[in-house]
Amino acid sequence: MFIWLLVVTLAVSAMVCFIATRFFDKPIGSILTRLVSEELSFAWHRYTTFAIYVVGISGGGRIWALERYITPNTDEASVVQLNAARWTLEVYRTIVETLQGIAWMLLVFFIFALIAYVIVRGFELRQGKRGE
Repeated sequence: MFIWLLVVTLAVSAMVCFIATRFFDKPIGSILTRLVSEELSFAWHRYTTFAIYVVGISGGGRIWALERYITPNTDEASVVQLNAARWTLEVYRTIVETLQGIAWMLLVFFIFALIAYVIVRGFELRQGKRGE
């Protein structure tokens, strides 16, 4: 039963990452195209997609939290049983923590992209004033 929980949480986490990646694909691509050259934007876009999957799956997987289903508690000396309520809770927790990990990663990405945009825009304005 534990193996199936592990497989299901991995699949749910990957599915959430896929949906989030599809949702943010165009905005990330547009930002990167604006900030760096076309050749670099493709590579950085692929890396950002990879990072979304890594952060999302590692955040949603929570191996350390799932260990309680295979190791006994020190107080009771029994393993927590997997029933329908626990499955529902674990799937819900996987979805929420996957989204939370992706949200933090994208927040950091967009903050750095905003800083880079301000710098690039400042250089463009400075070049425009010199060209006049």
